[in-house]
Amino acid sequence: MLREFNKIQDQLSRELPGLEAQMKMAPIVREQLNFNVPQQKAAVMVLLFSKNDNLHTILIKRNEYDGPHSGQISLPGGKYEHEDFDLSATSLRETAEETGIDPSGIHMIGRLTTLEIPVSNFEVHPFVGCMDYKPDFHPDPTEVEYLIETDLNILISPEIRKTKIMNIGEYMIELPYYDYLGHHIWGATAMMLSEFLEVLKMAGTKY
Repeated sequence: MLREFNKIQDQLSRELPGLEAQMKMAPIVREQLNFNVPQQKAAVMVLLFSKNDNLHTILIKRNEYDGPHSGQISLPGGKYEHEDFDLSATSLRETAEETGIDPSGIHMIGRLTTLEIPVSNFEVHPFVGCMDYKPDFHPDPTEVEYLIETDLNILISPEIRKTKIMNIGEYMIELPYYDYLGHHIWGATAMMLSEFLEVLKMAGTKY
């Protein structure tokens, strides 16, 4: 997989697909939300590793809690803390805390386009890291219900991109989502993955 990681790193150093790629998985109601409010910074990780000779990433199913992202499927990550050297360090720390892996084995290879999430007032910075072995996961039960080892060969398939009608706050909206083996991935996570999958295509990656 080293050759594929190098191809992805090279593509991430070039011009990114950006908002155009993200918006392919954005709910229409996003255009009506207020972006002119102070936002906290956060960082997430697209963590790449090989499993059964296929390229995978890890997603988490969050526990139910009193908040806008309760129970959702997301990339590992969280809020920037003052002790973090930078947002890259935030993504490493949060990934380690939520999945239980050793962050020293992660090689950072780039970043995706920053995404604003008005519903929770976060400015999210997505980073991409890779590991040259399959991690030994030990998810934190206080934050994570379970992990989803996600085969990118399946995720990139057009057949799993679907839409559904969903009630979000005061809106009934048509929502694009990825139906990954029965797991519904939508919202900001789907938008960031949409850009990353476009990077994979541009890099000519073998999944």
